[in-house]
Amino acid sequence: MTQFKVNKPNVLLLAGGAGGAKLAEGLAAMEEISLSIIGNIADDEIFHGLWVSPDIDTLTYSLSGLVNRDQGWGLADEGSKALEMLKILGNDTWMFLGDKDFGLHIHRSNRLRQGYSRSEIASEIAQSLGVKVPLILPTDDVVQTRLKTNEGWILFQDYFVRQRCAPDVLDIRFEGAEQAKPTSQALTAIEQADLIIIAPSNPILSIEPILSIPGLKDALQSSKASILAVSPLIAGKPFKGPADKVMASLGLEASAIGVANHYRDLIDQIVIDDQDCEATAEIEDMGIACGLDDISMRDQADKVRLARSILANHVSFNGFVSSEAAQ
Repeated sequence: MTQFKVNKPNVLLLAGGAGGAKLAEGLAAMEEISLSIIGNIADDEIFHGLWVSPDIDTLTYSLSGLVNRDQGWGLADEGSKALEMLKILGNDTWMFLGDKDFGLHIHRSNRLRQGYSRSEIASEIAQSLGVKVPLILPTDDVVQTRLKTNEGWILFQDYFVRQRCAPDVLDIRFEGAEQAKPTSQALTAIEQADLIIIAPSNPILSIEPILSIPGLKDALQSSKASILAVSPLIAGKPFKGPADKVMASLGLEASAIGVANHYRDLIDQIVIDDQDCEATAEIEDMGIACGLDDISMRDQADKVRLARSILANHVSFNGFVSSEAAQ
């Protein structure tokens, strides 16, 4: 069993999408660490007059145990009566929002109108649903991903949901990022972290929006913590979503090597899948330590196994963790 010399180490996870939520669940099950999560907010959009935060909600639903496991997002045992009525009334309903999900978005939107910050609202929702892990927003300002395709600039959800990631992505921007201010909670979490993990999330669509907030990347680069990334690609293919397609269309190598190269000015270590073992030497030539593991996370036991393996075998916690951490 893991033994710590003094206190629980502070682990900070940067996460978005299904891959990020999976590793978040694995780490959250480890009582021997103190976990915090900074989530992606740049997927947020207004639908039917309500402010919807897909990545934050996926983290919240996953950590509360309420998530639809088959989809990896949304709520289990969900209905669609509200959406059916909206369609009858002539509304465009390509963005699926379930009935219970609508309730959360109504609550969030009401709180915003009442003057609460987005951080306060996200924390309130998480606590109400039984989430014990602090969910931290990188900014309370509005930052939104926009993608340039052959049709011109489009909303992220238009690309991701309505068009099912079909168009080539020619360029990307994070509207509002230049003027955004990082939350004090995000800066404090980075400063206090003993280990920072970049989840196996889409590097461009899920992690880059967090890094685009002025001050956050500088804080990460100045951190005394070890920074470790987990590759979102296995043999060039993502857990879910268009990470490989987007990386390739932007001229990046869609592979474990490409992921390591993308993060090379930020990370000390990367964990890649066993199937990508041939990439180890080239990654280590970049000055990045490279660990091999089965990173597929098929079920909850697998998520916890990977989380423990990362801490035990790929990280030196400056004396925090014993060599028995994986047992």
